Amino acid sequence: MTTQFDKFTFKMLLATTIREKDDSYIVSEIFTRFPSIQELLEITEEELLAIKGVGKVKAQQIIAALKLARLNPSTAEERFAIRSPEDAFTYLKDMQYLHREEFVCLGLNTKNEVMFRQTVFTGSLNASIVHPRETFLPLIKRCCASAIVAHNHPSGQPEPSREDIEVTKRLVEVGKVGNRGAGPRYHWR
Repeated sequence: MTTQFDKFTFKMLLATTIREKDDSYIVSEIFTRFPSIQELLEITEEELLAIKGVGKVKAQQIIAALKLARLNPSTAEERFAIRSPEDAFTYLKDMQYLHREEFVCLGLNTKNEVMFRQTVFTGSLNASIVHPRETFLPLIKRCCASAIVAHNHPSGQPEPSREDIEVTKRLVEVGKVGNRGAGPRYHWR
């Protein structure tokens, strides 16, 4: 018998296991910071300790519950494959409604399926400060094969600014340095 469960069921089970309500701050924050089941299964104690209200004992309880969940071979979610710029646009379309500029990183596996989506920076109404370190860290941590980065323009003007062009150049250069050794290759699109 195969038991596959969705994120809602997973959230309910985790909340019950750690004796929290499913809408409590701790549970909500965990599922905000780690929105996919795969990300939850890879969470570290240090990441949990960074959440307000999570101490060492609670972090260990959560890690233990997640280790049990890893034993279920059917926790893989249906992943969205990005095969074209149009697919990326469709996947990130919700960014058009944001009131602040956000810089988002998508980590992809070897089949160009989205492994995770993470907002790396949130800026003001018209700017975000992007640093390669924060952009590449989640990609390296999750052994992504490639990445897509994007940001919105709350003004509605799609033309890239001078800063947008400079950030892109800087990320491409860091990506080239990261591709010299063994390990994942980051292809900038």
